[in-house]
Amino acid sequence: MNNTSSTSCYHNQTNEEEDQKSMTNKRYLPLLLLNYAMLFVGSLSSSLLSKYYFIHKGSSRWVSTWVQSAGFPLLIIPIVLPYYVFNSTQRKPFTRFTPKILVLSVFIGFMIGVNNLLFSWGISYLPVSTSSLVLSSQLVFNLILSVIIVKQKISFMNLNCVILLTLSSVLLALESSSDKPQGLTRAKYFIGFFTTIGAGLLFALYLPVMEMVYKKVYCYAMVMEMQLVMEVAATALASAGMALDGGFAEMKREARQVFDRGERVYWATVVSNVVSWQLCFMGTAGMVFLTCSLTGGICMTALLMMNVVGGVVVYGDAFGGIKAVSTVMCGWGFCSYVYGMYVKNKMMKHLEHHHDGDDDGDHDHDVKNVEMSQNVAASSSTPNHFGV
Repeated sequence: MNNTSSTSCYHNQTNEEEDQKSMTNKRYLPLLLLNYAMLFVGSLSSSLLSKYYFIHKGSSRWVSTWVQSAGFPLLIIPIVLPYYVFNSTQRKPFTRFTPKILVLSVFIGFMIGVNNLLFSWGISYLPVSTSSLVLSSQLVFNLILSVIIVKQKISFMNLNCVILLTLSSVLLALESSSDKPQGLTRAKYFIGFFTTIGAGLLFALYLPVMEMVYKKVYCYAMVMEMQLVMEVAATALASAGMALDGGFAEMKREARQVFDRGERVYWATVVSNVVSWQLCFMGTAGMVFLTCSLTGGICMTALLMMNVVGGVVVYGDAFGGIKAVSTVMCGWGFCSYVYGMYVKNKMMKHLEHHHDGDDDGDHDHDVKNVEMSQNVAASSSTPNHFGV
């Protein structure tokens, strides 16, 4: 009798968590929009705040790297509250969090730490608008690696989007000689340019690797738990670098003697950076889990356009003809992808409605696993995304 009850409880829990990825479930769209909102706010504010730190005499790239992951305690909120406060789930935190998942999370966390350092080098030299457009080049790497790692299906829609966004970055690179801030040497400009390319490449690898790992994850809470471990590992790496660079004592010295806006503004900038970066990473992880790595990469690239506009509005970055054309191409590519995604989802919902009540449940199972990109054929032949 106890075994029957336990099995029933397990299946109820599994069904409850599986519904989170079903596009027909009422919780799916609000969860997707919430993650995209976090991605939007985090991506825009973190880029502007990171540049603000360097503009006002902040000089430690390790500090800039550290704040990108040091907000990991905020992840305790979505991990703990659903079970201990709201009683909205039967799953205890870190249930089925295997040693293999732990090792994978730590490894990916170190990779994120290196990516954060490369980004800090890039943003310290390049204008926000330039670094944002250069980062859009990660999308072509994302597509290639998604095909290799998670067997992403190439279609006209995603290929068209990737080509347009990549061409926009090439145009920007050709314009680099006229876009250098005053006092920045050509050598430092290209250091910033290529470290930003490196950050984009690592991030492009991170997305499909996470999609592959998430196939063994059966609920959104577990995604946040993995993210917590990753951010702890990334913070440990950044803290080691900070220790070699003077540690937190150097931060205090920089706040009192170097930062030209005062000590209070310095710490406010650091704290705001910590929160905004955590929102960005939470939103990214949620988007990959709920959709797929390519869709997450395209959404990130689309938000880079907002960073371009933010850099022009807030910091007065130059916005000449080449940069304008690059921005329009980014928008064109993203809009074409979103439209194609909308048409595909509409078709799948129609098919699901048409087959509703069918004795054969395989079709409904496949629809739940359809990715919001064009990976429809691939998703119907792969194992269940929750690994159960």
